Amino acid sequence: MFRIYRLRDIVRIDPAKIDKVLEETAFEEIRKKYEGLRDKNLGIVIAITNIKVDPMGIIPLGDGAPHYRVEFDALTYVPIINEIIEGPVEVLGRMGLTVRIGPIEGFIHISQVADDEVSYDPARNMVICKNSKRFISQGDIVRARITSISLGSSQRPPRVSMTMRQPYLGKIEWITKPK
Repeated sequence: MFRIYRLRDIVRIDPAKIDKVLEETAFEEIRKKYEGLRDKNLGIVIAITNIKVDPMGIIPLGDGAPHYRVEFDALTYVPIINEIIEGPVEVLGRMGLTVRIGPIEGFIHISQVADDEVSYDPARNMVICKNSKRFISQGDIVRARITSISLGSSQRPPRVSMTMRQPYLGKIEWITKPK
């Protein structure tokens, strides 16, 4: 789920950049600090917008740089357990599917693709359901439900596990054109 948060912070402006426009410099510093940030409360910060800078800054003792109060909007993505998502299949493999969901990727294990015997065909790069003869290939749009989330750390990407083994989930063509 995408969300917009209104946040406040204090930004330090490097004295070498003091001759530039204050809003532009503050925007640059806030973007460096927040964009790409993963936080358990905010989620994954995608973009910073609508920055407002208090023109009255302070220079703390021991630091020659001015600090300004800023208020800004942060566009974030927060995956939620049991949320239904739709996205294109990015990668297929023996273990399952990787699906693009917003700014991150989710994973559907091969056992969670369908209520059928499912296998990966490396020659055709497809996941095939044995009994129904349905298949999923790269680029197909699928609908899935998020079952677990781990936002990870700065070194490890977020992990989102999903399932398609429920009614009205699966490849979009399967849902719109039943067996």
